Amino acid sequence: MDMDNDTTAFEFLLIGISNFPEWRVTFFTLVLITYLSTLLGNGLMIFLIYVDSHLHTPMYFFLSNLSFLDLCYGTVSMPQALIHCFSTHPYLSYPRCLTQMSVSLILATAECLLLAVMAYDRVVAISNPLRYPVVMNGPVCVWLAATSWGASVVLSAMLVLSLQLHFCGDNVINHFVCEILSLLKLACSDTSLNELMILITAIFTLLLPFGFVLLSYIRIAAAVLRIRSAQSRLKAFSTCGSHLTVVTIFYGAAISMYMKPQTKSSPDQDKFISVFYGALTPMLNPLIYSLRNKDVKGAIKKVMAKKV
Repeated sequence: MDMDNDTTAFEFLLIGISNFPEWRVTFFTLVLITYLSTLLGNGLMIFLIYVDSHLHTPMYFFLSNLSFLDLCYGTVSMPQALIHCFSTHPYLSYPRCLTQMSVSLILATAECLLLAVMAYDRVVAISNPLRYPVVMNGPVCVWLAATSWGASVVLSAMLVLSLQLHFCGDNVINHFVCEILSLLKLACSDTSLNELMILITAIFTLLLPFGFVLLSYIRIAAAVLRIRSAQSRLKAFSTCGSHLTVVTIFYGAAISMYMKPQTKSSPDQDKFISVFYGALTPMLNPLIYSLRNKDVKGAIKKVMAKKV
């Protein structure tokens, strides 16, 4: 990133909820509840998967990765949004802004790729159940998870390093956090190359994984329809319902944010969409998986029984 020598360019003013002062208390309360729920829900999910041997399966291994990712994702942005909610000067230094943006990109990209890996796990489990323990063995699961994390770091680094922005003094970011699209709007240099890089990265991190997930569920649906027992079909679909719900929420919000023309972008609309997939999704994921999953409910009951 190339920046102007003016010291004002090294600090960014985050507007956040300042445009809607009447909503500050409500917003603070909702974000606080959301963040505490994110910590509790994802922390509980990781704990249950760790202590219950019945949950030591590939599906729950990936789910524990997702919970850890969501816990980190929520922590990157929500505490700052809470601190800045009532701050009279919610400034963020350039290094902190760049760090937050980079970490958020890595975590968001990792979630996109991990959701695709989880779809592959469900395809193997339902389409080829007899070979499932062989195909999805421990080393393969670790390799798939590590590849998702590694690829997210590489893709995000390429995107951040490609940013060659020149700021002319306007340092007001209409967002709760340092977000790449909001940062591009402040640049007085040509950002067409950066927007192209965002589009290319979005294709590899959003469209292709989402397309893979859709194809996976087409194959899953075909496999389930070949099952004769209605009860077995229902059980097979139920194991995919939670994942499909999470995929719809996360990919839907992210694609609407990053795959549309920036000329049609509304700053206020964009920042609230980003809250949806950056704050609500990490909170909802453990709820979706626990409420629709008998194994998780059983693990909770075991833990509660031991406590009693």
